[in-house]
Amino acid sequence: MAAAAEGLAAYRAVLRAARRTFAGDQLMLKESAVEIRRRFEDHRSLAPGSDEAARALADAREAAHFITHMIVQATRAPSGSFE
Repeated sequence: MAAAAEGLAAYRAVLRAARRTFAGDQLMLKESAVEIRRRFEDHRSLAPGSDEAARALADAREAAHFITHMIVQATRAPSGSFE
């Protein structure tokens, strides 16, 4: 059961990162949620505790970190530049 909880925690972490990063951008929120779900579904058949499952969870944690720290959502200022 611990593996399932770890997978759920990773899934929620990636979704939270996307929600924070893409707040106000409905298209990106929707598309990122679809992509995150697809990736987790693709790995559903991995055996809990296997090396592949551990790599998939590490990738999910890395994705959450990347989304939070490396993606910038800029807004256009009235002058035409980006803030």
